[in-house]
Amino acid sequence: MLTHHSTFHAIQRIDFQPETFVPQDLLWLPHHAQLSRTGKKRQTEHLAGRIAAVYALQTVGEKSVPGIGENREPLWPARIFGSISHCGHTALAIVSRLPVGIDMEEALTDSLAESLADQIVDGPELTYLRANTLPFPLALTLAFSAKESLYKALSAHYPHLLHFYDAAVTHLDAQRITLHVPTIKRTFTLNWYAADAQRIITLYHQP
Repeated sequence: MLTHHSTFHAIQRIDFQPETFVPQDLLWLPHHAQLSRTGKKRQTEHLAGRIAAVYALQTVGEKSVPGIGENREPLWPARIFGSISHCGHTALAIVSRLPVGIDMEEALTDSLAESLADQIVDGPELTYLRANTLPFPLALTLAFSAKESLYKALSAHYPHLLHFYDAAVTHLDAQRITLHVPTIKRTFTLNWYAADAQRIITLYHQP
């Protein structure tokens, strides 16, 4: 499968061409047998994600390929935290010695944002996002993505954080988004970036 690697803000990015994928490409993965019965889309995304993960692990002196856990989560080396995300024909990965989470999403359309809003945010959050200076569909996309990133980062220590209502947006500006998690009485600030004209990236990196 043809891929292109790039790096920004310690994030490893792999842009891939799924039409060039052949099943033999999976043999590069030590756990390729676990993917033999999955669809082509899943296989190409997984392969691109693990390629990005290998580049990320090289930055901390590791050479392994993350396996697949019981809940389909990546299995990182001991004392290493990592996160992988896919969107379209792009995969991202980042690793750290501290908890980290990343997510990439295509910006919601106006109609989709209106139909999904109640599933992503509660009443006070919705009021805040509608009044934000950012367009509402973008603000809602960022809320969705930030919660995904944060839950990935916290999953090892707080596996009960599963619902979008478990965290609430308290601040959003042109660079950062802040979430409060009432059950653990903690507040977290994430960075966000425009990946391109249609997609955004949110990143939580424990300071």
